Amino acid sequence: MSDTTDQNEMANEANADEIQISVLGQYIKDLSFENPTPAQTIQKLANEKPSMNINVNLNAQQLGDDVYEVDLKITATAVSGEETAFVAELLYSGLFGIKNLPEEQLQPFLMIEAPRQTFPFARRILSDVTRDGGFPPLMLEPIDFASLYQQQLMAAQENAAKQEDDITVN
Repeated sequence: MSDTTDQNEMANEANADEIQISVLGQYIKDLSFENPTPAQTIQKLANEKPSMNINVNLNAQQLGDDVYEVDLKITATAVSGEETAFVAELLYSGLFGIKNLPEEQLQPFLMIEAPRQTFPFARRILSDVTRDGGFPPLMLEPIDFASLYQQQLMAAQENAAKQEDDITVN
């Protein structure tokens, strides 16, 4: 019997050191759809395709011990000629429980993997909102969050180097 107890204790100790990641929840924090001139715009768009401007922003913050919130903000603006056809803005968040993840892996997880997991849900919401607003569903292409993260790191390094060059001591 003591062999079984010892094995269970060793298994529990091994599990305590394993990386544990779980999605605790996903939710809409903010959703906005603006349709300034629906009747005119819908008629106009029957003959022409609007230009689309899509902006994506990420933010992550620690809310408690081993609990992190990752915000994915997507703003889609459709413009036809000089007029705005619609503006859809979604702030979609995921709540993640993260234990035993090495510090050097935490930020890449929060900026790459977490938004990759929540993006399909945000994409569906924006598709439904634009369709319900009287337009064809907005079908966003998948986003390469790893490339965005690398670009952000390189930009931060360039800014840091530039600031070091700009410092003068009298």
